[in-house]
Amino acid sequence: MMQDWANWGIETAKLRGATYADARVMDIRQRDISTKNGEVGNLMETETLGIGIRVVASGAWGFASTDRLTREGVQACAAQAVAIAKASALARRKNVALAPEQAHVDTWQNPYLKDPFRIAVERQIDLLLAADKDMRRVKGVTLAEGSMSFRRIDQLFVSSTGSSIHQLKMQSGAGMVATSYAGSEIQKRSYPNSFGGQHTLQGYELIESLDLVGHAQRTGEEAVALHSAAQCPEGTGTIILGASQLSLQIHESIGHPIELDRVLGQEANFAGMSFLTVDKLRKLQYGSEIVNVVADARLAHGPGLGTFAYDDEGVPAQCTPIITNGLFTGYLSNRETAAAIGETRSSGTMRTESWNRLPIIRMTNVSLNPGTWNYEDLIADTDDAILMETNRSWSIDDRRYQFQFSTEIGWEIKNGKIARMIKNPSYSGITTEFWNNCNAICSRDHWTLWGTPNCGKGQPMQTMGTGHGAAPARFGNIKLGAAFAK
Repeated sequence: MMQDWANWGIETAKLRGATYADARVMDIRQRDISTKNGEVGNLMETETLGIGIRVVASGAWGFASTDRLTREGVQACAAQAVAIAKASALARRKNVALAPEQAHVDTWQNPYLKDPFRIAVERQIDLLLAADKDMRRVKGVTLAEGSMSFRRIDQLFVSSTGSSIHQLKMQSGAGMVATSYAGSEIQKRSYPNSFGGQHTLQGYELIESLDLVGHAQRTGEEAVALHSAAQCPEGTGTIILGASQLSLQIHESIGHPIELDRVLGQEANFAGMSFLTVDKLRKLQYGSEIVNVVADARLAHGPGLGTFAYDDEGVPAQCTPIITNGLFTGYLSNRETAAAIGETRSSGTMRTESWNRLPIIRMTNVSLNPGTWNYEDLIADTDDAILMETNRSWSIDDRRYQFQFSTEIGWEIKNGKIARMIKNPSYSGITTEFWNNCNAICSRDHWTLWGTPNCGKGQPMQTMGTGHGAAPARFGNIKLGAAFAK
């Protein structure tokens, strides 16, 4: 039926005067589970099915969506999309022009071993409660929380230019956090990452690989130990960022500013502008010569939340060099904006949260390529630094240029060895200065493709998953401080 619904929409749009039309039918199933101090905090399972129809008519865009999936319902939706386009044309500055893209007829599904929706909810809850129990066994743990999230997206894309692409994506994620209250101070430790843990394009095998129960006690112990740790020193010095913290640094200070709609002033929500004006392309020294960043949606890059076969304009997944030996070399573009940077093809980054939202430019897997260092050798090579792991908070200006990040935990590195634990570590800087101060990156053996499931953009807001690969890296001449200090 998906094909019929899409065909009805495309045919009606063309009859109504659309010069281009595409339709996305999406069937999305989601399961979210959370636990808190030995109790189930949240258990929700939803499914939504509908169609979104996007058209160009009279040189302008129009979009409409519906979950009334009868012939009459779909035809009315398509007619509304065309009517909106014609109304929008009254205020257009110029006609919509799309970079060419050939027709694609294909079917794709990401590999996974275990369908999480075929595993009993009770079994998933029991795993979270077992980890919860082990965290609370640690004296001083005030709050233990765990969560799991699963998302199955069955999607068909059809265009008036002949594309018909069926994709099925399975996403899974899980994590836990131990929080300790002592006096007026709150300390927390998360595993395997903060803000929901690790999320990838995999099945339930991801959850099993995380071994939440096996890491629960240590997570609780570190949360409690932070209370008696020394405050992070203030001043200027060297830092080593763990891979998960570095993934968020990439997300905020590289991923968002390279979104071309932000650069061109088409999007300004959620700190939505960018310092990366088009005159900086292939001219700005973004980072040191060892910094190489790509935006890679291909499965070969890894099972990231930004992995797919085709984007929501029917453009195949690609690898776009963003920073090459430190030089800024690429943006995230779509079929409409590619010409603004002299490209003849979209970089394939249009994505939508659901059938009732327009696709917009989104990060795929924006990753820092591995370097050459072994982690132990990097530590041994460092005389005086702070090792910071697991994000706790962040702030960045609306041009994505000045930032401050804090992490859950840190350790002093003295004379090539990891020394005492540090609490409330933070660092701040200017994006290009920060990346130009990168002087060492660990190798592929220490590289992880982290998932960020909760990236918000647009209005109405769309929440999408992105991926960011990183290995631990060292940065010099960084401003240090103590966040949450008394």
